[in-house]
Amino acid sequence: MSDAALIRFFDIVFSALAMIVLFPFMIPIMIGLKLTGEHYIFYLQPRVGKGGKDFKVLKFATMLKDSPNLPGGVLTQKDDPRILPMGKFLRKTKINELPQLANVFVGQMSVVGPRPVVRQHYDLYSECIKREIDKVAPGLSGIASIVFRDEESFLDKVKGDRDHFHHTVIVPYKGELEVWWVRHRTLANYFKIIVMTLIVLFAPSNKLYRKWFKDLPPIPKELQEVL
Repeated sequence: MSDAALIRFFDIVFSALAMIVLFPFMIPIMIGLKLTGEHYIFYLQPRVGKGGKDFKVLKFATMLKDSPNLPGGVLTQKDDPRILPMGKFLRKTKINELPQLANVFVGQMSVVGPRPVVRQHYDLYSECIKREIDKVAPGLSGIASIVFRDEESFLDKVKGDRDHFHHTVIVPYKGELEVWWVRHRTLANYFKIIVMTLIVLFAPSNKLYRKWFKDLPPIPKELQEVL
């Protein structure tokens, strides 16, 4: 069986088991979201998936429904006023991403892959990067997600136009990292990224990924001090 087939097999197993095990813990979150903020639990947002086609990613609601049309657009700041009462905690712990297990189970996503982005950010990638990342399903986590594990806090420290810095420095490097995964998509790297994701969740400053993945694209000079 090929690595791609084995990855899909483990995607199904892991997502099914996780939904069963975690569902009781998600019930209080769903009740809390229903009783606070704008009283909605889930948020469906169009993202770009395999083949460059849009699909609806499922998340716990963490921001105002009309957030993309409010000041700040699709980029979120550390203390963004659009974040709902429970939103900061859910985003910090990544719990808001748990409903995407359903996307993984049905095959729209994988446990590991390029992060699914909105069309506006996808279009910032060069055509050669798009061609590569379109080959695989987007993921719950991935090497770019690990490297840019606290992007919101990092962007808040940028002097000048944060949108310009994001579009011209962060996005191109993210694209290189996503392409690295497409070209190194093995079962071994799949499990290493899952383990690394758990590590940085509890130890955000951990840099073990640099030892595990020594052939990653070189970090741009503008990012070397923070990454």
